[in-house]
Amino acid sequence: MVKHTATSVVTIERFIIEQERLVPEASGALSSILYDIALAAKMIASKVRRAGLVDILGAMETQNVQGEIQQKLDVFANETIIKAMDHTGRLCAMASEEVPDIIPIPDNFKRGNYVLLFDPLDGSSNIDVNVPVGTIFSVMRKITRGADGEMEDMLQPGRRQVAAGYIIYGSSTMLVYTTGGGVHGFTLDPSIGEFLLSHPDIKIPTRGRYLSVNDSYEQFWDENVKALMRRYRGLDGHQKAMSVRYVGSLVADFHRNMLGGGIFAYPSNRQAPKGKLRLLYEANPLAFIAKEAGGAAYDGTEEILDVQPTELHQRTPLYIGSRDDIATAREFLSRQLATVG
Repeated sequence: MVKHTATSVVTIERFIIEQERLVPEASGALSSILYDIALAAKMIASKVRRAGLVDILGAMETQNVQGEIQQKLDVFANETIIKAMDHTGRLCAMASEEVPDIIPIPDNFKRGNYVLLFDPLDGSSNIDVNVPVGTIFSVMRKITRGADGEMEDMLQPGRRQVAAGYIIYGSSTMLVYTTGGGVHGFTLDPSIGEFLLSHPDIKIPTRGRYLSVNDSYEQFWDENVKALMRRYRGLDGHQKAMSVRYVGSLVADFHRNMLGGGIFAYPSNRQAPKGKLRLLYEANPLAFIAKEAGGAAYDGTEEILDVQPTELHQRTPLYIGSRDDIATAREFLSRQLATVG
């Protein structure tokens, strides 16, 4: 990785170019995909900042493929990313949490060798109350032979990702990404319209301070999950209590825990035995980021990055964050599996 001094001003474009030079065989296509995502992020950030001033807050009358009421900003973010990416010649297909099927590249545009999977506006149910929201994305190499992207290209295990990242639209707008060589964060300077390197080589603490979990589902958790949460809270006397911080926006909770250390947990429960979060659009990209920052991600039985997807909108339980906190989750949840077996 290219080192920069504390006083150097490094735009995301300069940084990506410098990283690309470290890979002699790079074609530049992946770098360009990251530029295009950064552009889409600027456009979405502009709308998010002005959401209370223009007619873009509130729900629409439509539902997405998940059966959730779509927010106006959901639809805007989804369309913005598609239009920023579909004509570049670098993608062969896309998939969005908001769209039921693969999003093809229009016939009049060239196809590329990558697929993009994305959640255009994670946490959008919090928009009206001014809680930070975000965009999550994952990039895979095409593995099928035809010009167009196919389902097989989308349904690859997370370990095959070549890039992943998220954008958080909060008090400042940050873009955090990895291409497998560490995790780097960039903050948008609105005065010049550029993402500037602000968090080089992010490393998540090995054990964290924060526990992010929705306690309202405790009554539906298995006993081993309840025991795990008691351990995190220090109620069984084996570790210092973690501080509970949960805002219900995955990107916001994950970002805080990335910087301060901790674990985000959305266990399976009797109401959602297969979990709630989307494997391809949320769990996989964040798991790749966590791994590259020294953390880990787990679904209760195996590493998230090892899961073989079978559906475009597959759901999963998720435990993600600091390495030692995930090791604690493995210990508790595997005990229960051994008992059942």
